[in-house]
Amino acid sequence: MIVLIAGASHTGKTALAQKLLEKYHYPYLSMDHLKMGLIRSGHTTLTPMSDDKALTDYLWPIVREMIKTAVENGQNLIVEGCYIPFAWAEDFAPEYLENIKYYCLVMSDKYITNHFDDIRKYAGIVENRLDDAYCTVETVRRDNAEIWEQCQKYRVNCILIEEKYQVDITL
Repeated sequence: MIVLIAGASHTGKTALAQKLLEKYHYPYLSMDHLKMGLIRSGHTTLTPMSDDKALTDYLWPIVREMIKTAVENGQNLIVEGCYIPFAWAEDFAPEYLENIKYYCLVMSDKYITNHFDDIRKYAGIVENRLDDAYCTVETVRRDNAEIWEQCQKYRVNCILIEEKYQVDITL
C-alpha cells in the first residue's frame, strides 16, 4: 500500500505521516527532506525558496518512480509533501493505482481564523522549522484556498479540517 499525503504547508502532513508510521509501521518519505538533500548536495540549482511548480516538476518524477518501485516490490510507503501534483493519478497504470491511496489535507478559512495560534504552535511538532516567517494568517488562508480549489477541480480525496483538528486515516 502506498499512501500519498498532500496539502498546503502547515496542514499536518508530516504529523499524519508520523502517526501512520507509528500505527502501521509503514516507512515514510518526506518530499521536503528529499528536496533539501538534492539542494544541499548540489544536484540542482533550485533553492528552498524556488517556485512550488518548479520544485514539483523536479521532485515528482523521482518520487513517482520510487512509488512504482515500491508497488512492484509489494512494499508499503507513505509519501508526504506539498509537491505531489493534483493530476498524480495520470502518471500510473491501473495496476499501480490499485495500490495507492491519496489524501489531501485542507484547512477551512473558519478553522484558520479560529485556530491560527494552534497552527503556529504545532508547526514544528515533528520537525524543526528553522525559518517560519512565511507562516502568516494571510499566507495560510491563501494557500489553503488554492489547495481547496485544486481539490475540487481534480476531484481528489480531500480531508477538510473545519471545526476541530481531527485527522485520522484507517488503512
